[in-house]
Amino acid sequence: MRARKLTFAALALAAGLSLTACQNDEDDAAGQTDPSSGSSASAASSSGGGSDSGGTDEAGGKESSAPASNGSASGGSTSGGSGSDAKGGKCTTDGLKITALDTFIDGDRDGSIAVALTNTSGADCVISGFVGVDLKTNAGTISATRKGDPGDPYTLKSGKEIDSNVSYPLNKTGGSGIRITGLVVTPPNETKSVTLAWPGESSLPAGDSGNGDQVLVGPIGSAGQGG
Repeated sequence: MRARKLTFAALALAAGLSLTACQNDEDDAAGQTDPSSGSSASAASSSGGGSDSGGTDEAGGKESSAPASNGSASGGSTSGGSGSDAKGGKCTTDGLKITALDTFIDGDRDGSIAVALTNTSGADCVISGFVGVDLKTNAGTISATRKGDPGDPYTLKSGKEIDSNVSYPLNKTGGSGIRITGLVVTPPNETKSVTLAWPGESSLPAGDSGNGDQVLVGPIGSAGQGG
């Protein structure tokens, strides 16, 4: 009987040890499952973070384009004209108002008129030399001869005037002489002319009675200039 009791006790102990071993194996298996599930959760979390990172990159891309835009604006602000642009170009016929008036004073040997050029272009312009002056007469066109030094180029301010003097022989013969019918003026260095009414005496001496006298035009500024 004692031998049987020892055998049963040994069997019970062995069964208990076997049960404990099985439980430990199950516990070990459960412990191995937990890290894998944690890895899966970590991977899922990493996947979500990548998406967020992608959104940040796009926003970052927009922000990086802003400095480029600022650079472009800065480049545009540097453009501008130079100081030499304000000096003005050549005075042209279309930018001038051209008039003529009689300046003869009793007692003068010759007749005279002033050809006035007023800058109406809206900007300063440069003028120099001689105006072209042609008298239209019943005997044909008489061109004035230049007299004097043309002088230096002159800046004619917008709205200001500069004049040239034109002199011509007076008809003192008592005859009808050569009748003057009009005045053609061409600004310096221009080919476009304007035709004006003649403001001076009505005639020139005919033939040789003028004793070699001729129509003369002085340089720009020879009849004074407006302020």
